[in-house]
Amino acid sequence: MALRIVRTVSSRFCTSSMLYCLTRSPPTSVYQLSWLGKHYAVRSLSTSSQLLSARRFTDKHEWVTVENGIGTVGISKFAQEALGDVVYCGLPEVGTKLNKMDEFGALESVKAASELYSPLTGEVTDINKALADDPGLVNKSCYDDGWLIKMTVDKPEELEELMDEDGYEKYIKSIED
Repeated sequence: MALRIVRTVSSRFCTSSMLYCLTRSPPTSVYQLSWLGKHYAVRSLSTSSQLLSARRFTDKHEWVTVENGIGTVGISKFAQEALGDVVYCGLPEVGTKLNKMDEFGALESVKAASELYSPLTGEVTDINKALADDPGLVNKSCYDDGWLIKMTVDKPEELEELMDEDGYEKYIKSIED
């Protein structure tokens, strides 16, 4: 995040005030002035959740995003394309405790079956019930409607051990060569 300092003079105020402008990357950001005694500070407000982490990936092709301490887990576009049309999703029960890289379920497709591995340590809080009737959601919308489970994040430091999107793209290229 970059910090810019801008001098402003207002007809309402006799003195110069400092305007601290924090630049944010989300294009949906809105800025709000807040009076802080002798100067204004600009706070960024965003329509997207600032508590939502960026998508992180495992080397087994699962992804996770975290919002308010709950991780949403799914499989990557690369994985769903490699599997082909998903016809069955075997998911754990709510309340199942998982350690990082524990097997928690399986996906079956017309081509193959693939185990699912937990990207983090935590407890399953929800499963995507829609996949029971329409497992093809994994193919149609692997990052949105095709999510698999939601889980607590018991060890937030484990997120740092996962790949970001750029790192994952490089990993995919390295295994395709």
